[in-house]
Amino acid sequence: MCQMGTAGRGGPGRGLAAAGGLPTLLGWAVGIIVTAAILGTPYLLFAYHSPDLHLVLDSLDTGVALLVAYLLFGRYSRTGRLQDLLLAAGLLLLGLAGIGLTLALRLFGLDDDRGGVWLPVAVRVVGAALVLAASMTATRRPAGRWSRPLKLLPWITVTVGLAVTWVLRDSLPLALAQTPPASAQRPVIAGHPGLLAAHALTALCFAAASVAFSVTSRPRAGGRDELIRWLGPAFALAAFARLNYLLFPSLYSDWLYTGDLLRTASYAVLLIGAAREIRRYWSMQAQAAVLEDRRRLARELHDGVVQELGYIRSEAHTLSGDPNSRQRIVAACDRALDEARAAVDALGRSSDEPLGFVLHRAARQVADRYNASLEVEVDDSVHADADQRHALIRITREAVSNAIRHGRADRVRVRLDRHGPRRRLLVQDEGEGFDPSVVRTHAGGYGLTSMEERASSVRGAFSIDSAPGRGTTVAVTW
Repeated sequence: MCQMGTAGRGGPGRGLAAAGGLPTLLGWAVGIIVTAAILGTPYLLFAYHSPDLHLVLDSLDTGVALLVAYLLFGRYSRTGRLQDLLLAAGLLLLGLAGIGLTLALRLFGLDDDRGGVWLPVAVRVVGAALVLAASMTATRRPAGRWSRPLKLLPWITVTVGLAVTWVLRDSLPLALAQTPPASAQRPVIAGHPGLLAAHALTALCFAAASVAFSVTSRPRAGGRDELIRWLGPAFALAAFARLNYLLFPSLYSDWLYTGDLLRTASYAVLLIGAAREIRRYWSMQAQAAVLEDRRRLARELHDGVVQELGYIRSEAHTLSGDPNSRQRIVAACDRALDEARAAVDALGRSSDEPLGFVLHRAARQVADRYNASLEVEVDDSVHADADQRHALIRITREAVSNAIRHGRADRVRVRLDRHGPRRRLLVQDEGEGFDPSVVRTHAGGYGLTSMEERASSVRGAFSIDSAPGRGTTVAVTW
């Protein structure tokens, strides 16, 4: 019989606070403060004449966008998630809208105040729309027939955009009929309505995506998605960058605007997320390699040591001579088999399994060997780290084995629960019992000493309550 308890969980507010909420709030705060300072203080400049720094930031932004897009395409090849594919396509378009598209326009002779403005603006709007769509897809997977078109969407967008710009190159309206600002202390809200609408739409897409990514970045069973966590603050800064472009249109490559600085800050945050994603990926690869090696060792032990010990045990029953000697050999084989099987179990199992499930399996293996009945009651909210899990497993196996072999118990109860603020493991039986003070003075008391030392190694308290004729209770509290 097995009774499984359930753990309590916090409310949605607590889950959001534990997710990517704080970095996103910081991103929004920085954007609001910078924009408010520029609008409310006439002594702060919103533009600086620095052609070299403008080119450096454009190159940096393009490089980061392409890097993160490449990383996301790699994630998509592993996960198959629609969100990764849409994000990769959107960031690829945002990256191409920078220096790459400028070079293509110059190659086709379209880098004037018309085609050289409208095409990058249109490409950025499509990229922002894809980012917003990605923030709302969560873990969906693309339908088979849409997978390839979505992969080609960025290149189709750029190709079609170049073709349309070429055809309409003489009829496109002037985006911003204004010379570079003589003063950089007041907003310059001017330009074609389409240009201003494009900046506003892009800002709204990024702002909505920032909120959506913040909500969906809470930790899951596989751990926190580091890259998704940093998308919230990155797109918050990107939204305020576009808002600054709306208030202070930036079409002059010789000038550096606050919008350029906020845009670069958003890509810097993206770069942080990409770096953490790469580190997490290699950490998972190392863990997978270790787990595979552990499983290999477990197979070797199972196919080698365990099989040989089983053979020795079976042959020991056929030995002639002293029955006590034969019984000691069989008991030694039982202990060796128990140790070997514990090692196989520890090496071959994942550390992500619930503690209660692991202890139940360990107790069941011992009870089944001696045809004993087992009752298990566990609280799923009780957890332990790797070292504690190993010690608790060994204590459980030893206590169940002692109850059946020495206490002659035909039923053993294992319980995992909370005892006040602490966690507790109980192994109880109604067997013959014994006097612990007497057993500790003999060589046979090594099992008790071993359990006590294992409990002490995890900063836990070990106790045993037993007396002849009234069973035994082993308790570990940590």
